[in-house]
Amino acid sequence: MPRVILTTSDSGAGCLRLAGLADVVIPFGFRFVWGRLPSATELATSFAPHPTQEDPSGAHWLDKFCRENEEVRGKGLGLLELCQQSETVELWIDPDPNAQLQLVQLLAYFGSDAKILSKLTYHQTKVRIGNQPPETLSDWRPSSIKVLNGHVQLASIAWQAYRQPTPQHWFDLLSRDLSLLPLLRQAVLELLEELPMLETGLGATEMRMLELISGRGDVSPFDVFPGYRKRNKRRVFDYWEVGELLDGLAHCPAPVVSGLDEGPFTEEEMHRQPDRLERYRRGKLHLTDFGQAVLARSEDFSRHNPIRRWFGGTKLTNQCLWRWDARNCALIEPQS
Repeated sequence: MPRVILTTSDSGAGCLRLAGLADVVIPFGFRFVWGRLPSATELATSFAPHPTQEDPSGAHWLDKFCRENEEVRGKGLGLLELCQQSETVELWIDPDPNAQLQLVQLLAYFGSDAKILSKLTYHQTKVRIGNQPPETLSDWRPSSIKVLNGHVQLASIAWQAYRQPTPQHWFDLLSRDLSLLPLLRQAVLELLEELPMLETGLGATEMRMLELISGRGDVSPFDVFPGYRKRNKRRVFDYWEVGELLDGLAHCPAPVVSGLDEGPFTEEEMHRQPDRLERYRRGKLHLTDFGQAVLARSEDFSRHNPIRRWFGGTKLTNQCLWRWDARNCALIEPQS
């Protein structure tokens, strides 16, 4: 296994495999922007040698190996062991915030192994790898960056900041020099913008969905989802996560959106039941009167609806609601 590439999405891994850049290409599916973060123990277990029997309790780094990499799975190596045995290890990193979190987590994880660091480089793309045809690789391929101790130290600080029980440490990263990891600062800001806004109690992706519903007639649910060449350019959350956000705007005590008659937006309820997915697709969304008031910033969603979600290691609730003041680029502590 002379050449290994670790990358941040399944589609990106497919592109890099077709380009023939490495002997082994591994996509990581960890979603650090959504839900409870895995503990340090859970992460260590997921990177350990593969168990002899399937463990339903958590993800493993080999779970998404494609057929041509079955020989690696068969050897039962842990991630460190695989990288130690490889001639080169490259990180190919997408520009979105979750990919930046994967980057800092991986650099922090590899930081204590001098053998791996000596052969570790990374490529920071400005475009999403999986959206690019493999044959155009020479047009968008970024230069290789040798990973040094400074990269590891900064990544470790950022990863620990994101894991804290308040977002204050994450916000404090903005006062640091983050230039060694060139897209980290943008990721810090994009994630902070998803905190409940000071005036509305909703994050930036939710507010953008309200804007799109308000600005057009006959808006279907998928019209407001972010994505490649879509009007919603927010890129923090993925397909299933955005569907859950939209559910939360429509199926709550004081809805801001009407017309979403199907749900919840889960694989079990939707994509395994095509008739329900088709009814969901045909829905026509409108803002309620309350939704119009939230969009106008004269009402606060969180005063009428429960908030229960995670921001890194921070559990956001109505009683512990950290907010983001976009106008002043300021983090606002929960009001006692």
